[in-house]
Amino acid sequence: MFSQAPFKVKMEWGRRGAREASERGDIVIIVDVLSFSSTVVSALKSRAVIFPYPPDLDGKKFAESIDAEYILGRSEAARAGRPTLSPVSFSEVHRNKRYVLSSLNGAHCCWIVSRVPALLTGSLLNASAAAAAAEKLQQETGAAITVVPCGEMWNDVRENESSLRPSVEDYLGAGAIISRMNGEKSPEAEVCAAAFNGSAGRMKDLVWECGSGRELRERGFAEDVRYCSQLDITDTVPIMDVGGSFIKYSF
Repeated sequence: MFSQAPFKVKMEWGRRGAREASERGDIVIIVDVLSFSSTVVSALKSRAVIFPYPPDLDGKKFAESIDAEYILGRSEAARAGRPTLSPVSFSEVHRNKRYVLSSLNGAHCCWIVSRVPALLTGSLLNASAAAAAAEKLQQETGAAITVVPCGEMWNDVRENESSLRPSVEDYLGAGAIISRMNGEKSPEAEVCAAAFNGSAGRMKDLVWECGSGRELRERGFAEDVRYCSQLDITDTVPIMDVGGSFIKYSF
């Protein structure tokens, strides 16, 4: 039976991997570089309050029930001058405001693992801080750590095909976090860290030219790609609180 259970640091892909980590009771770090995780980090730097919510449920109704604003799609929100899934759309003007943020990958994975000992979001932006926070929580709880690169979803999936598309940017973001951890790593986690270590000098170019980066650029969001490809520019680590929102982890 497939299992990374004996190891203190693991790496699992997407929603199914998130469920595996949840069922083990691991500390989980959700990595969705373009852009959910990066956006949550950016929003918390601006002192906004973020509630993740899966897009296949009624996010607008949920937002109304908790007196929050439902975040619109990038283009619609940009026209309205409101914050969106774009990390560069958040600033100090959003301080203390409450938002519900949906995404196919990152938000959905957060929903799956919302009852783990600790749920963090990590990206290239906060890789070192996310690793340090997870290891501190591991010392406090004794739980293992699973880093979950979310990946993307294929369009027009046919019968007997998986919808998950593993993504370069999430793999490198997960590797950046794992490479900074000291615990015994599973082979999957070791290879992920090695991929980052072997590519760190070209990180911005790789994220810029990868499939997800090209997609965002073609849609007019090149600034998102530039922003999200920066390494260790903040020590902000989002952690989910008991109310289901992300708050900044205090070391």
